[in-house]
Amino acid sequence: MKPLTPSTPHVIVMVGIPGAGKTHFAQHFAKTFNAPFLNHHALVDVAETSDKKALELSAHLLDELMKTQRTVILEAPLGSRKARQAIAKKAKAAGYSTLLVWVQTDSEEARRRSTKRGSRYSREAFGTALELFQPLHPAENFIVISGKHTFATQVKSVLRHLAEPRSAAAAPRPSARSNRNIVVR
Repeated sequence: MKPLTPSTPHVIVMVGIPGAGKTHFAQHFAKTFNAPFLNHHALVDVAETSDKKALELSAHLLDELMKTQRTVILEAPLGSRKARQAIAKKAKAAGYSTLLVWVQTDSEEARRRSTKRGSRYSREAFGTALELFQPLHPAENFIVISGKHTFATQVKSVLRHLAEPRSAAAAPRPSARSNRNIVVR
């Protein structure tokens, strides 16, 4: 498929608890649309460094990728609203829009996925990440997709949002409890 080139470049930020399906979606999306995918955990592994150093490296690489004015997919530990706001502010300063893609999966399924043999999370680490995760606020620009559905179903929701005309995107956002949020079932 050809590269994704919406009228305004986006930083598509993957958000959710460990094991929700963020990496799976982001990898397929990046491959399908030839988009750069900046994955924090891959940086930790490749650079053999700490989470803190990998976050610094991620920030630097994101700055460099945004110079291209191409849509970028980012997966990093952004469980706090403050961290997500910092990314949105950085993106806006570079002329980008930010779209948070909240991948939701029930916590038991996510725990099973993230703590299986050979994974990076222990049951305790998963529990800590679950406690620290702050659900997205209605003021944040986000859509919700299910971590249990196929990529084809998930990508339709994301593309529908990216293709919205500016006037629709500028319309008031429904509350997080409204059924008008895009949810793939």
